[in-house]
Amino acid sequence: MTVELSAAIVAASPAGPSVLAVRRRKGGPAGLPSGPLEAAHRTLEAGLRRWVEDQTRQQLGHVEQLYTFGDRDRAADGRALSIGYLALVREARPAGSVDAAWQGWYRHFPWEDRRDGRPPGLDALETRLAAWADSAADATERRLRRARLAATFGLDGDGWIEDRVLERYELLYEAGLVAEACRTEAAETLPWGEAMIADHRRILATAIGRLRGKIKYRPIVFELMPPSFTFLQLQQTVEGLAGIRLHKPNFRRLVEQQGLVEETGAMAAETGGRPARLLRFRPEVLQERPAPGLRLPRSRPPA
Repeated sequence: MTVELSAAIVAASPAGPSVLAVRRRKGGPAGLPSGPLEAAHRTLEAGLRRWVEDQTRQQLGHVEQLYTFGDRDRAADGRALSIGYLALVREARPAGSVDAAWQGWYRHFPWEDRRDGRPPGLDALETRLAAWADSAADATERRLRRARLAATFGLDGDGWIEDRVLERYELLYEAGLVAEACRTEAAETLPWGEAMIADHRRILATAIGRLRGKIKYRPIVFELMPPSFTFLQLQQTVEGLAGIRLHKPNFRRLVEQQGLVEETGAMAAETGGRPARLLRFRPEVLQERPAPGLRLPRSRPPA
C-alpha cells in the first residue's frame, strides 16, 4: 500500500490566507506538495520536507501532523494511506520541479468566508443540502441529517462555528455536492469551490480547521506575521484566517490584556495616511500564561 505525504503550507496577510498549491500538468487541478514515502526517507517528516523542497524550493520550519486518511474509495486508484501535515510560513516566491504558486484558500472553500456576510450562492447550496437531508430513506435518518446540517452550517438558529471546516466539507462530500465525490458529473454542474487532486481538499479542510481552532488558545498567528506590524494588519490577518469580522475595540482590548504584543517605537503609515504604531510579538507571554490565544470577539453575528 502506498503512503503519500502531503503538506498544507499556509501563509497569511491582511488581504487573506493563502496555501501553496502545485499543478503537475498545465491546466490540471491544483494539489498540495506531496509525494510517496520512500525507503531512503529516514522519517515521515524527513520525507515530507524532501518532497516539499524538491517541488517548491520551500524550506519548512515547524510542521505538525494533521491526520492519516485511508478511507476506501476516496482515491481514484483504490485505497491508499495519505498523511497530511500543516506548515506555517511567511510567504516566499516558490520555484521547483512542478508549477507551484500561492493562491487564496477560499477559492476551494468559498462557503467558509463570512467576512462580508453570507457568501454569494449560499442559498442554492443550502437548498441542495436540505434536499439531500429530505432524501433519506427513513424518518430517523432524515432527523440525523437535518441535525448535522444545523450543527455544521449553522442552520435553524444554530451558531456558525468556524472551526468545523472538515465537518462541512465531509457533509458536502457525503451529499455528493463536491467534484471529488462525483467523478462522473462535470465539476461545473456542482456548487462552487475549486476541486483539488485526490484527497487534497480534505487535507486542506483539516488544516484550516486546525489553524482556526489553535488561534484561540495559542499565539500561532504571529508565526504568520512579519517581525513588525500594526494593530490593523494583525486584525485583518486574524479575520482572514477565521473567515469572520471582529469587533475592533474588543479585539484591541483582548490583545492588550493578553500581553501578546509590545510597541517597537516605530511608526507606519496605514491606508489613509494616518501614522500607526508598529508592534511586535512578545515571546515572554508563552511563559506567563498557559493559553495566550485570541477569543475572536465578533463585530456581528454571522449570517
